[in-house]
Amino acid sequence: QGEKWQNMRTITNPVMMHPKTVALYVDQVDEIAQEFMAVVDGLRDAKHELPADFDQWLNRWALETMGLLALDTRFGVLRSNQSAEAQTIIALVRDIFELTFCLDIEPSIWKYYKTSTFHRLMKVFDDLTNLIMVKIDEAVVRIEKNPKTEGNLSVLEKLLKVNKNAALVMSFDMIMAGIDTTSSTTTGVLYCLAKNPEKQAKLREELHAVMPNKDSPLTTENMRNLPYLRACIKEGLRMYSPVAGNFRATGRDIVLQGYRIPKGTDISMVTPALQRENRYFPAADQYLPERWLSDRPEGIASAKDTNPFIFLPFGFGARSCVGKRLAMMEIEIVISRFVRNYEIGWNYADMKMKSNLINIPSSPLQFELKHVAL
Repeated sequence: QGEKWQNMRTITNPVMMHPKTVALYVDQVDEIAQEFMAVVDGLRDAKHELPADFDQWLNRWALETMGLLALDTRFGVLRSNQSAEAQTIIALVRDIFELTFCLDIEPSIWKYYKTSTFHRLMKVFDDLTNLIMVKIDEAVVRIEKNPKTEGNLSVLEKLLKVNKNAALVMSFDMIMAGIDTTSSTTTGVLYCLAKNPEKQAKLREELHAVMPNKDSPLTTENMRNLPYLRACIKEGLRMYSPVAGNFRATGRDIVLQGYRIPKGTDISMVTPALQRENRYFPAADQYLPERWLSDRPEGIASAKDTNPFIFLPFGFGARSCVGKRLAMMEIEIVISRFVRNYEIGWNYADMKMKSNLINIPSSPLQFELKHVAL
């Protein structure tokens, strides 16, 4: 909040939230997703199962995509020999969430005394900022050597034209917020589809109509015709939220259900718990993408009938996630590639998640992937 925040959103919103920004990246994000499918194919064992540490490969895919979106950079992390730089970025992002959880969720006196955990977090922020600053400086050199026309400018190029500091802050936020959240969302959707083969088959049928071949390109135009895909992702987000909830600080003293909350108090709204309640989503423990469709089977209640503030995967209003359009495009593309290429199965006990602000899998992600015939 405040003037600095308002100025930053004034700069970034027109760039990040514009539909043309998403359209600019569809081809390149799809190219990364197809490269990832080639990697995934080689990871499968004799039982067609992925390795237990597949979550690390999902993080690599998310970083490779976010490097493109935030920094105009291909890190090359989908190769078997991951660079030390990429490993460092993924580790720093994970450290930020874990240390923030220790300071802001668990009991801590850091607001009154700068603890060792606080100093560790500040160093992690500095290290990640320095890495991103190097990438931005490299991008500036590339841009000066190969200028583009106005209509083809990337996110980074548009922000740099306005303010270099805004470009740094936005790139930092995209890298920090766009790796674990995206890979966690993808994990949840894949798991739901694996556990519900009839929904998976229905989605594959929809995808087959716009992707007659496995390597058919995804485009801005044909992705408009995938309502069931978006419903599958929304339902996956409902059941396996990538975040523990939405967080806000009170700008003034307020009263909530008879309790006085002083100004400046941090409030966590744990909406994922409500998303699993039958009073808000009938048959809440069932994976029903149809609840998000306007044309749905009789007997399935519409998700639109519930309180709209129960399901806020990207927040709401002025403080909603500035990168939500890009994030949804990224997830839609990779889920499309998985389902169009493979029959996805799960042969183990129910998947478990753990939370440190971001909900990440604690179970081995040994998905079974069998090639689709056509």
